[in-house]
Amino acid sequence: MDFSEIIDSIRTFKGVTRKKSIADVRETLKDVYNISGDVHLAFGDDAAAIDIGNNQLMLLATDGIWGSLMDLDPWWSGYCSVLVNVNDIAAMGGIPVGMTNVLSSSNPKVTNEIMDGIKEGVKKFGVPMVGGHTHPDTPYNALDVAISGIVAKDDVIPSCDAQVDDDIIVAIDLDGSVYPNTEINWDTTSDKSPEYVQEQIKVMNTIAQRHIVHSAKDISNPGIVGTLGMLLEASNKGASIELELIPKHDSIDWIHWLRMYPGSAFVLTASDDNTDETIKLLSNANLTSQVIGKVTDTHKLSMTHKNTTKTVFDFNNEIIMGFEEDR
Repeated sequence: MDFSEIIDSIRTFKGVTRKKSIADVRETLKDVYNISGDVHLAFGDDAAAIDIGNNQLMLLATDGIWGSLMDLDPWWSGYCSVLVNVNDIAAMGGIPVGMTNVLSSSNPKVTNEIMDGIKEGVKKFGVPMVGGHTHPDTPYNALDVAISGIVAKDDVIPSCDAQVDDDIIVAIDLDGSVYPNTEINWDTTSDKSPEYVQEQIKVMNTIAQRHIVHSAKDISNPGIVGTLGMLLEASNKGASIELELIPKHDSIDWIHWLRMYPGSAFVLTASDDNTDETIKLLSNANLTSQVIGKVTDTHKLSMTHKNTTKTVFDFNNEIIMGFEEDR
């Protein structure tokens, strides 16, 4: 497959390009987001972090399910609404505490399928869905879920602390398959035990407590390279990575793989003296982990394939989110 085609597929992927709208929302709220004075981390991370005293941060995140996925499979949408939120808290090194939802549908069949999916997700991940709000008379189907979590202030793993010369680690559960009738959902959880799945959440808290990584994000809608790009943008850094070092399932071509939304996957940065310990912990949780490159001060994300290097994103003159993280 042509390397230029791979680069272009990342840059034009909707999971990447739709992130630009975050900048407009942040611009409107930038003068008031920390009106309480207690906000530790805000726009640009997987979850906001608010100082609640006693060296504890409350983590808050929200995810909405794509309408196209809702139309395709309401049950899977409900299940994924739990999965994606739990992963946001895990990426910060936190412990998920509870969720609420906003469910919009006038179709009882769709509503029941969504709630059945949510119920299965709650049982799988062990995080309660404690309430929310319903719109039972909308002409459309929509689902949004919010989650709270907790982490020690000294342990939180932000997106914005990548350091020059850090190793970039990609960790993915490769024991999965593309979910039926989807192209970019890499399902690694629906057929696994709750113990298996929850260990992949807990390992990030263990890593956080050991203070062995500088930054992390869960790999989500923008795909592997797009998610790394967001981490670098939040950190005001660049990176040099090698395509062949990215963990990949043999059955999937590179273009589809780099757009995939994995059930359990993270990108992390760590100093090289902590890399082996980090990879060992992730591997013990059934996450195939590999160093794929280094953080640089170039403000560009470049990728090498067969001795050819190309720029994926140049943050000197283009954006994914469009800002460094607020903290």
